[in-house]
Formats: sequence, structure tokens, C-alpha cells
Amino acid sequence: MNGPALGRALPHDSPLHRRNPTVKLAVSSVVSLVLLVPVDPWTPGVLLLLALPAAAIGGRVDPRTVLRALALFAPFAVSVLAVNAVTRPGDVLARVGALEVTTTGLSVGTALALRTLLVGLLSVAFTLTTDAGRLMTSLHQHARLGPRVTFAVLAGYRVLEQLPERWETVRRAQAVREPGRRPGAPLPRDPGSLARAAFTVLVVSLRQGERLAIALEQRGLGTGPRTVAHPVPLDRRDAVLAAVVLGTVGLVLLASWRAGVLQTWATVG
Repeated sequence: MNGPALGRALPHDSPLHRRNPTVKLAVSSVVSLVLLVPVDPWTPGVLLLLALPAAAIGGRVDPRTVLRALALFAPFAVSVLAVNAVTRPGDVLARVGALEVTTTGLSVGTALALRTLLVGLLSVAFTLTTDAGRLMTSLHQHARLGPRVTFAVLAGYRVLEQLPERWETVRRAQAVREPGRRPGAPLPRDPGSLARAAFTVLVVSLRQGERLAIALEQRGLGTGPRTVAHPVPLDRRDAVLAAVVLGTVGLVLLASWRAGVLQTWATVG
């Protein structure tokens, strides 16, 4: 596989790796909720430009990995832009066949597309800088998440982390059994091969989940109070991270409002 898996924490250390996972999750959630308000392209566009270097530098993430993550969300972002551009009323900017592209639709569609990329970037930056074990330990400590939910979610998270490697293993194993296949030949990409691999991965993951559930029950999951082997600290540096990120978002919103470019759902109708 080319590049690191986007659903698993990078093995190196960085300032974002050291921050409390509960704080990072809360900040990402708040920013995503705040982004529901503006529908002008300028506000999410500026925030995206600020988030790109912040994720790359703060998490020590290769810029190519950041761009690869954005490419995964790009098709959905383009579809959101296209649908809004031809379905919202407003001044007609252009005609594409029987469809009319309006200025309002293009503006709102661009804003929603940039919002999609920004939320996707926040999600990828969170997963690349957050170990699953530290996340669930932090939620158990600081968010008062019960041990039954904590261990169950952690087990599911581990299964999801293994999906890329499992997919690659299944694809290679099925390709080896194909008659007449030359060594080193690229893996088949026809719909039949992809469907067989997807079904195999689904069955193997379901069986693994069943085994995990049985193992957790046999070990007395949630039968009494539990201690934490490796507590996740919560200190002033986490408060600084939250203040810087939320303060930056607030300043961008304020600047957009003062510049007269901030639009909300109420203003676009």
C-alpha cells in the first residue's frame, strides 16, 4: 500500500499526538458544528487554508498524505457542488443542457464542498494523531464513558484499523488462485473480483467481531470497577490547543462578518 493507512495513528511523535484525545475530539466536533452556519465560500475556504499547514506541521504529517486524504473526500465534495449549482434558485450564470447554473447555487455549493473537505481534513488529522487505546482511555477518564462501552468501542475500532491490511491480503490471496496469472501482474479490478474480495472481508470481519464479543464477555466486561493502567493526562496545553483552534475559528467568522462576505442559511433564503 502506498503511504500510511489513513485510519490508523502514525507511529511517530508530534505536538498533536501528545494532546488529550478527548479534547481533540471535542474541538473537532465543535468546529464541525460551527461550520453548519456559514454558507459563503470565503469562510470555510480560509479555514481550510489555515487547517492544511496546521495539520501537516502540528501532526508532522507528510503533505502528500494530507493531499491524499483530501482526494478521498473530493468526489463527494464535487457532487455536492454540482447538485447545489443546478438546483438552487437565483440569477442564471450558465446553462448546461436543460440545467441552469445559478450564482446562489454555485456559491452555496462551493461553500458546502469546502466544508466537506475541511471536516474530512479534521477527521483524518484526528485519526492520524490519535492512538485508539489512548482515545478510549481518555474518554473513560475524562468523559466518564462506561467500561462496557469503552472496551466494546475499542474492539470495534481495532477491527476497523485492520480493514486496509485485510483487504490487501484477501485481494492478493484470491489473485494467486487465478489460473494463468503471471507473477508481479497487477491485481484484477473487475467488478467480480472486487465483489468477491468485499464479501470475504465482510465475512471475516463479522467472525472476528463475534469472537471479540465472546472474549469480552468471558473476561467479565463491565462486572465491576476497573483501574486504568496508563492514564492519559489532561493539562493546560490541552486548554491552549482548544483556545487557539476555537479562537481562530471565531476570528475568521468575525472577519468574514466585518468584511460583509459572511452568509448564513437565513441570508440565502
